[in-house]
Amino acid sequence: QVQLVESGGGLVQAGESLRLSCTASGIRFSSFGMDWYRQAPGKQREQVARITSAGSTNYADSVKGRFTISRDNAKNTVYLQMNSLKPEDTAVYFCHTTNINYWGKGTLVTVSS
Repeated sequence: QVQLVESGGGLVQAGESLRLSCTASGIRFSSFGMDWYRQAPGKQREQVARITSAGSTNYADSVKGRFTISRDNAKNTVYLQMNSLKPEDTAVYFCHTTNINYWGKGTLVTVSS
């Protein structure tokens, strides 16, 4: 059974940082690309960042230069380091496996102005 469990969300002020984690089980983690998505209230879910199994990364324009995705295959964990947070980053953040379409339940990030 595949499980993705996110953690690290919370309430921060604009300009502060958070690091999200997503730990996977039930898959050969190192073989799969991993994504972070987010969904703000009343909006569609959008992709924030992706890291391939080889470690290549790409980002949505809205977070480029502020967010960094990384992975630790020994810990079956993908991270999202979020710096210089803005109120518009407020959303539920979800972890996703790129090719086999599993989702975590999400972690809420709230950025106050």
